[in-house]
Amino acid sequence: MLSTLEEDAPSYATVKRWVAEFKRGRSSTDDEPRPGPPVVSSTPEMVQRILEIVMDDRRVTQRQIANLVDISQERVHFILTDILGIHKVSARWLPKLLTADQKRQRENLSRENLKLFEGDPDNFLKRFVTMDETWVLHFEPESKQQSKQWKHVTSPTPKKAKSVPSAGKVMASVF
Repeated sequence: MLSTLEEDAPSYATVKRWVAEFKRGRSSTDDEPRPGPPVVSSTPEMVQRILEIVMDDRRVTQRQIANLVDISQERVHFILTDILGIHKVSARWLPKLLTADQKRQRENLSRENLKLFEGDPDNFLKRFVTMDETWVLHFEPESKQQSKQWKHVTSPTPKKAKSVPSAGKVMASVF
């Protein structure tokens, strides 16, 4: 075995164990069935059931799925990641979500701009003026670091009035 398999050859102890097994009457090198219930949690029906649970509520946890289908969390994780290819990720932060009407308006505006571009692609960009707006406050609010002050253990916590940002502001438009 050493001359043909070289470093992949099994150890002397492994060969000795195999010889003892075959002397006791074993005739196959296949694994014998193990005790305990058979693994039935990865059946197509179970995979489909887990997929339906996830599609109904995408925020459901592996623990909740395991409790619903009565299998281990490790098996649920295996089905989700290895069989279904699903991974839990954090949602991306957006400045604001658009309503269905706002999405429709943006789609219509994009279609109109596409028609204008297809009509005259050379002069299309020359017709656009960009603009940005921002609110400029008349005061600069004090930061938390700036408002810190020393206080004795027995003295009451200092209080600060809330500043009203609408006390004075103007909109600046930049073209």
